[in-house]
Amino acid sequence: MDATIVDGNVLAGMLSEMFEADATMLAGVCGGCRAEALLAEAVVELDDAAAIVRCRSCTHTLLTVLRTPAGMRVVFGALSELRRG
Repeated sequence: MDATIVDGNVLAGMLSEMFEADATMLAGVCGGCRAEALLAEAVVELDDAAAIVRCRSCTHTLLTVLRTPAGMRVVFGALSELRRG
């Protein structure tokens, strides 16, 4: 089957399906140790500027949520996969 090439707007519907639910119930796979767990089970280091989300098994940083003057940013680290749990 040949792939169709389109712009990123096609992602709106696909990603809204994933993120319309409680994000803590999404399952993440650590790229460091391959452990799989719900984001609710991750270890989070929290301060006024950021939430650093770490793998409970190996402590690799899965992702970081930053609060900036321009708004929220998500920086992906060792998170290799994110799916509905």
